[in-house]
Amino acid sequence: MPGMTVALFDLNPTLDIAALGSRFARDGRVQVRDILTPQTAQAVRQVLQQHTSWGLACQVGKEPPLMLRRHEAVAIGPAKRQALGQSIQRAAAAGDYAVQFSQYPILTAYLEKWAPDSPHDFLLEYINADPFLNLVRTITGIPGLIKADAQATLFGPGDFLSVHNDSHREEGWRVAYVLNFSDPGWKPDWGGYLNFLNEDGDIVEGWLPRFNSLNLLRVPQAHQVSYVPPFAPVGRFAITGWFRD
Repeated sequence: MPGMTVALFDLNPTLDIAALGSRFARDGRVQVRDILTPQTAQAVRQVLQQHTSWGLACQVGKEPPLMLRRHEAVAIGPAKRQALGQSIQRAAAAGDYAVQFSQYPILTAYLEKWAPDSPHDFLLEYINADPFLNLVRTITGIPGLIKADAQATLFGPGDFLSVHNDSHREEGWRVAYVLNFSDPGWKPDWGGYLNFLNEDGDIVEGWLPRFNSLNLLRVPQAHQVSYVPPFAPVGRFAITGWFRD
């Protein structure tokens, strides 16, 4: 990115890795706060906020997921976009699986060379480099993690992700992750929480999309991203994906 003089992925050297590993071993999940140095966390947020071509991700019930690039999302037009939104809401109202948020598929863009040597390409390489992979291996106690995919996500007003468990062991998914770059002043009333549920549907733990935090969760386990209400003034920026063995 023009004018960028700081590294995109400097890890915080003061993390209490032993305590984080104990929490993950106990609960199968942990939120690592202040994962990056402040300067580089702000640099990543700038990439997501100002230099990302957001498309659309959605799914209605058991229908195949729809992943559109920005130009494709614009091309469907306001009327079809409204009808799609209504079908998503009907699915959610019926208790079916439903998804709606903005996305940029970092891994796909990297492999298909949408924008070679872009900040997004570098972010994917940093996530898959030894410093970050070794940190995740140590915290999770899973030394066999060998790679991670990545997508940039933006949950704005009206967006949400229904309860699911990421049960894709055949694809090598072991640990899901969310790198949060929401506004540092994100309020609880703005939603966008990563919630964990028990078999009775009770929320047993919920995490604010805290700026410069890394959520790690062993999969499968039931979780959701809570609804972002219309009055939320800023987007819930993140980089998400799965570490694989």
